[in-house]
Parts: sequence; structure tokens; C-alpha cells
Amino acid sequence: MTTAGPGRPRLTKQRRPGPTAQAEILDAAAELFTTRGFASTSTRQIAEVVGVRQASLYHHFSTKDHILAALLEKTVSAPLELANRLAGRDESAAVRLYALILFDSGQLMSGRWNLGALCLLPELRTERFARFRRERQLLCVQYEALSAAVLDQLGAGDAAGRAGLPFRIVETVINERSDAETVWDTETEGSAPGGVDSPALLADAGLRVLGWTDVESLRAPSEQLLSAAAT
Repeated sequence: MTTAGPGRPRLTKQRRPGPTAQAEILDAAAELFTTRGFASTSTRQIAEVVGVRQASLYHHFSTKDHILAALLEKTVSAPLELANRLAGRDESAAVRLYALILFDSGQLMSGRWNLGALCLLPELRTERFARFRRERQLLCVQYEALSAAVLDQLGAGDAAGRAGLPFRIVETVINERSDAETVWDTETEGSAPGGVDSPALLADAGLRVLGWTDVESLRAPSEQLLSAAAT
């Protein structure tokens, strides 16, 4: 991503939510990429939706790929940062894994647009998006490490490859949102339910698939952990 000053004046009054011009551009691009497709969207179209000149858009993002990279970063940066923080905590692996699933699935569900769907684009296979692929893999490794620790605690081992399942369960949010065609509610500023499970239900599923049965006992300490990790 490249920036170069405030750019030229906008063509119209502010059309998109966001405290900065970059935030407005990202919001418009997120809508167009997730509804029309990345390949079918041009920087000119993004600029028109925002209400700025195309040249002004280039003051903030030099290419369409840079816009996509910034949006992809939103899907992994916060959960990866949390996972790194949780790795140094003293709480049990089950509580930490439950907390990570709560947070990660919650941010995928509550976003204005289904940014997780962008992770499936074929364009991401190129070197231009190597950083995103690397960070996503690091997040997956953190999930698997916590899952393996839970399995060890249960004496279950990982003969069936179950340590990779909680991460995949979180990613079901992407397809559920796509299938339900979740619509942003402008009054409540939240995503409509649209058949998407709650973070707690997914966290329950993520622990149960490892063999943990008493998931109710994990909810309160996991929520407390999230509050503590945020400070």
C-alpha cells in the first residue's frame, strides 16, 4: 500500500463510512470485490462509488492489488496478534483456543462485508500476495498448536488429524455468509443473522470436535481472557 498526501478534493460529499479517505476506499472496494468480483472491478469504478477522482485514489493505493492486500490484511492481522498474545498466557489450552475462536469467528461475522470470501480468490496464488498467505499460515499454525495441546490434555492424540479442524470450523463463516447473502443493517450497524452461527456456537463446535465435552465451562473464562488480552 502506498500513500502520498491527502489527494485532490472529492467530487461529492462523503458517500462511504470511514474516518479517512483510505477507509472509504477500502469500504467501497470491499463491497465491489465481494459482490461483483475482483477481476470485474476497476479502480475507476471504486473511485466513482467513493465519489473521488481516480487520480485521487492513486494517492492512497497505487494499484488494485494494493487495495486487495489491505483488505486481506484485515482478515488475519487481528486474530494473529491475539493468537501470539495467547501463546504466552497461563490459562489452559482449551480456554485459549475457545477465546481465539470466539474472537476470530466474531470478526468474520460482524464485518460490513464478507472479506473472508476474498481469501478464496485465485489471484492470491501469485507472489504479490505472499505476505498474506504467510500470515494466514502462521495463524493456522497457532490454531493447530493450541488444538494439539487440548488433545494432549485429553490424552486423545491426533491420529485422525483433528488438530486442523477448529481452524476450518471458523472458516465456515465465510461460506455461510455467502450462502445467506448477509446484508448490512444501516440502522443497527451490524450484519443480519442470515443463518450465520454465533461465535459461541462455533467455539463450542471447535472444542467438541477435539473431544472436549464440557464446553459450557470454557465460556466465562474465555470471555474474561479476551478482555484481559485486549488491555
